[in-house]
Amino acid sequence: MIDQCVCPPKGKIELADIVRQFGPQYAAQHGERMLPSHKKALSDIAACCTKELGGRLYRCDDCDDTFWSYHCCRNRACPKCHGSQARLWLEKRQAELLPCDYFHAVVTVPEELRGAFYRNQKLMYGLLMQVSAAAFKELCADKRHLGALPGMLSVLHTWNGRLGYHPHVHLLITGGGITADGQHWEPARGEFLVPVAVLSRKIAALFRAALEAEAPAIFAEVSADVWRREWVSFCKHYGHGNDAVLTYLSRYVFRTAITNARILDMDQTHVTFRWKDRNANGWRTERLPGVEFLRRFLQHVLPQGFHKVRYYGLWHPSKRDQSNRAWVLLILATPADPAGLLKVTRLSEVLSQLMELTDQALNEVPDPDAELPRCPHCGSCRTRLLGEYPRLGGP
Repeated sequence: MIDQCVCPPKGKIELADIVRQFGPQYAAQHGERMLPSHKKALSDIAACCTKELGGRLYRCDDCDDTFWSYHCCRNRACPKCHGSQARLWLEKRQAELLPCDYFHAVVTVPEELRGAFYRNQKLMYGLLMQVSAAAFKELCADKRHLGALPGMLSVLHTWNGRLGYHPHVHLLITGGGITADGQHWEPARGEFLVPVAVLSRKIAALFRAALEAEAPAIFAEVSADVWRREWVSFCKHYGHGNDAVLTYLSRYVFRTAITNARILDMDQTHVTFRWKDRNANGWRTERLPGVEFLRRFLQHVLPQGFHKVRYYGLWHPSKRDQSNRAWVLLILATPADPAGLLKVTRLSEVLSQLMELTDQALNEVPDPDAELPRCPHCGSCRTRLLGEYPRLGGP
């Protein structure tokens, strides 16, 4: 896979263009308060797919034109750098996931907690992911609901469509789990997994206890009304088998706060983008000063070293033996063509591959023998490498 980008067509506005135009102004206004992760994101995105990062010169054998393909910045906040990673993963995982039902859950926090979340991101984000999974684990252990341990993949998001600060967690949960004795796979009961009202109260209670224990000073700053409010969460049946999982992963695991496709226009002072109004089930546009647009965007650049994708329950690395057994139990219980079973990879291997992709992709070295890029002028695949352009300033 070539970790490079062919220059976009003229007239197409990208996040990198906005960063280059308004980044210096933003730094002048907020430089002293900028987090290191914010500075790095602006620097990386501004340099993305430019000569600064180096690249390769190609010639098209059909139209005889030459074109540059510059290296990507690989910053996880950059919307341009991860589309190929997602597509590659999806292509390789078509027949590798468990043949069971899946559920999609979303856990949010009251608006009054958002300030505390933003000021203490690593702590609060981690707690939200941990207690959300713990609440599901406890409820699923109850025989009235499931009576088994499911697998859970948790993905943190911090934005809404307008780039507002809205921390929440998406969870992909297996529609069933392995029993405590490790001998049986217990399937979910139709399209029901756990009672949502009970789930919301349990998450609020667990979060309160965890915050008070781990950060009493932060807990003391939080209004008592927060703990009396109804926390919003939902859990719905998402589908069966591979298609459900792959659709989920393509939507959530690699998503950034805004895609280049949503950016409509940029002038000397403002940026215009579109966002999906869920209530009206339609698209709306918003025009913001460039510096304000960057402020909203940078709210969603995660702290350095924070893992936005985590695995719990049956999918936790410490449960590898149980997850392998669950895979065997499911396969034995699922009628299938024996030849088709050869295409199925063990669950632990699938999760390991996903973890490696999401956590180590930024350290990958492009393969010089990988598939050549298409010509941006005529679309031909018959292109050839002419030469390398080194990164400015050395490696």
